[in-house]
Amino acid sequence: MAPVLDPLFDDLKIEDLRQRPGSKWRVDPDVLPAWVADMDYPVAPVIADAIEHTVRRGDLGYPRWEDGHPLRHAFADRMRERYSWPVDVADVREHTDVVQAVQVLLHLGTSAGDAVAVHTPTYPPFHHTVGAMGRKRVDVPFLRTSESWAANITGLADAVATHDCRALLLVNPHNPTGRVLTRDELGEIAAIARRHDLLVISDEIHAELTFAPHEHVPFASIDADTAARTVTLTSASKAFNLAGLRCSVAHFGPRRLLAVRDAEPTELYGAVSTLAVEAAVAAWRHGGDWQQRLLHVLDRNRRLVAEAVASWAADPEPMPEATYLYWFAADALGLGDDPVAEVLARARVLLSGGPIFGEDGRRYLRLNYATSAAVLQAVLNRLRALTAP
Repeated sequence: MAPVLDPLFDDLKIEDLRQRPGSKWRVDPDVLPAWVADMDYPVAPVIADAIEHTVRRGDLGYPRWEDGHPLRHAFADRMRERYSWPVDVADVREHTDVVQAVQVLLHLGTSAGDAVAVHTPTYPPFHHTVGAMGRKRVDVPFLRTSESWAANITGLADAVATHDCRALLLVNPHNPTGRVLTRDELGEIAAIARRHDLLVISDEIHAELTFAPHEHVPFASIDADTAARTVTLTSASKAFNLAGLRCSVAHFGPRRLLAVRDAEPTELYGAVSTLAVEAAVAAWRHGGDWQQRLLHVLDRNRRLVAEAVASWAADPEPMPEATYLYWFAADALGLGDDPVAEVLARARVLLSGGPIFGEDGRRYLRLNYATSAAVLQAVLNRLRALTAP
């Protein structure tokens, strides 16, 4: 059955996409890219209008946010409205992106040689960051079950105790598997954090891309102890495709860590721009209708990918419960030890995957399905052709 099309998201022409200056489409002209986590869709009109209005009124001088940063208030309102999580704006700070925030937090909240627990497969910049900062990365593999991916609570508890971990880098919803951890699972992780006095850095950037009936639960909302040890990171960048504007927020539960952060020189970690803030605030305050249409299209697309994967795999991977990224085993496509390079060479499709996600990602691929139905079908057709006799 042909997919139901939405003109807002499906009227994309490959020749136009190839003219974009960003990294995703800067590939050879016969290659279809479905790798880096950028959506192909146009900017939401409310965001484009907010940026244009700011430029046209000449408001690009030094911003004055001392009386209350608009991004902090927009974030606090968003958390209350979406998740019934009360956030004090006094505990919110800005960073250029989530990766920078993770690096700042590891720098200020841990010491060289400290062990940091990380679920694998892992978003590659996080996988690299922990080791590059002189911390000991302790990998805790997600477990593939008959129906989904499990957070391996027992493995996490054992790893934290064995390696005397000082921090946990939690990614929920999880990139790349797309798992949305349940309140019960988060409660078990919170108990481990409490037992071992862990700093928890919770990356929740994909939260607003959660598909029903799954529900995102902010980790810091579990209980008072969890809140007091958790720094929550998020951004409008994934749900509204604004990564290039480089704007994220961090909510500090640990007051001592916030004080350490605020004692640093004011410009040491850079600052977010006026346009970035205008875009994020417009997204969170006025982008609801656009986002609902987006989620319908992404839900359709993940099902198209699921059908394709089921056509070539006897034991297909579960559909992601959030994100626009599909994680699946490469073996059923008849690929060797470097599946990303082989798919590129044989199918002329660029995906992510492999050992940059951790050792247990070596024989997996990650497909970004945030594109039009036509482009996605072309990608899937090329992948399916790899299985042809």
